[in-house]
Amino acid sequence: MLLSRAKLIRLAAFDVDGVMTDGGLYYSDSGEEFKRFNSLDGHGLKMLRASGVEIAIITGRTSRCVEVRAKNLGIEYVYQGVENKLGAMVDLLNRLKLTRDAAAYMGDDVVDLGVMRHVGLSIGVPESPQLVREHSDYVTQRSGGHGAVREACELIMSAQGTLDAQLAPYLK
Repeated sequence: MLLSRAKLIRLAAFDVDGVMTDGGLYYSDSGEEFKRFNSLDGHGLKMLRASGVEIAIITGRTSRCVEVRAKNLGIEYVYQGVENKLGAMVDLLNRLKLTRDAAAYMGDDVVDLGVMRHVGLSIGVPESPQLVREHSDYVTQRSGGHGAVREACELIMSAQGTLDAQLAPYLK
């Protein structure tokens, strides 16, 4: 069931805090926000995009460092400061002319449940509240900000038979 859902994915969207990061909010004395991103996750996102899956970020917070990270990874679809994440996902599906079964979303908290319950594949992290884990088709072994996104990307690529092709250049 899980792999059959993952095989259909053409769009994978991710929350930021607690998914792409460890969930901590870091501020300098001047109020500048910092986030710690994982390079393994970043490469997983690049490989997933190269395999033909569109990548998006849908997050409730707004942060310049998210914009910079998305640009660095070549992520075109970035929704920040979103109160209605489901609305953002529906907009994105309409823009890309995709059905909800063709979308995955990875979140970590109850604010993500609306979109997680709408898509074809919902992914959570171990730190998620119980309710979120119960509504996740898959809960990663790795923690948010510590390889969870990479694990999700590899799950989708494995189901679609594209993982080996993405790893092959590194085995030459």
